[in-house]
Amino acid sequence: MASSPALSSAAPPLLRHQRGRRHRLLTTQAYFIRYRIPNPLLHRRSFILSSASSLLLTQPSAADTVPPSDRLQPSIVTDRVFFDFGLCPSYLRSDRPLGFDLAACPDTEPLGRVVFGLYGKILPQTVANFKAVCASAAYRGTLVHKIIQGQFFVAGRQGRKEKREVRPPPGLARNMETVDPKAFQLKHSRPGTLSLCLSENDDNESVKLEPDYHNVEFLVTTGPGPCPQLDNENIVFGTVLEGMDVITSIATIPTYKPAERIRQFNAFAQFLGDERAQIARMMWNRPLETIYISDCGELNVATPSLSPSLP
Repeated sequence: MASSPALSSAAPPLLRHQRGRRHRLLTTQAYFIRYRIPNPLLHRRSFILSSASSLLLTQPSAADTVPPSDRLQPSIVTDRVFFDFGLCPSYLRSDRPLGFDLAACPDTEPLGRVVFGLYGKILPQTVANFKAVCASAAYRGTLVHKIIQGQFFVAGRQGRKEKREVRPPPGLARNMETVDPKAFQLKHSRPGTLSLCLSENDDNESVKLEPDYHNVEFLVTTGPGPCPQLDNENIVFGTVLEGMDVITSIATIPTYKPAERIRQFNAFAQFLGDERAQIARMMWNRPLETIYISDCGELNVATPSLSPSLP
């Protein structure tokens, strides 16, 4: 039985040719190719390369090696609250009666309702405290006390009720997320971002030293652009779902702006340690009209949903 052409002649041994001149010995690689003999070295190399590539493909990525607790969870709206804002022209009148209740302003000018969506999965303690203050109506009748035009406004300063400041409900839990680095992951990248105000408050230090002090002051970015200077200093825990036009109208209200000479004098007094400098600075950027929270409360959420646009 005839053999195939590929195997008809046996492969000669690897010896030097003896016809008049010496030939170089064929390399092992050329030898196997010339006589169509399978090269075990090539098969071994292919096996090694394929094994290495499969190991690289199965290596976990950097994101997979991060523990689930350290990953940024989606900004899911788990809770909703509402705030009704208004103007009270009679609050600045000299004949205003003693003990005037701002929540019952007789000539109020409604600005409208704002609905906030809260990120309860990312910041459960901050959201729980905010809802508790809303449900107790502690924000009702309190002032919007600072507007940085083109950036944000601040409301909910803790203090005395007669000064239209917030008195938190008794038994409010201490918010440990204010000292947790993971709580500062979300950024102030769009208008309508709701944030727990930590760096922008000018509360009197005596108030902060009270045993029942809780930071319940909040800010809302008004646009038109982001506020990166607020990042890593204040805790983003929600966003505006409805009523962005109300936020925009609040941002247009004129504020008190001190002259440059007053600012320089205040900076020098603060450098000397004069505590009156901080008290005077609390008047800066204060609205020239009385903006207040006429009502607030919690709204039901049937199914948690993703925020319409991440803050």
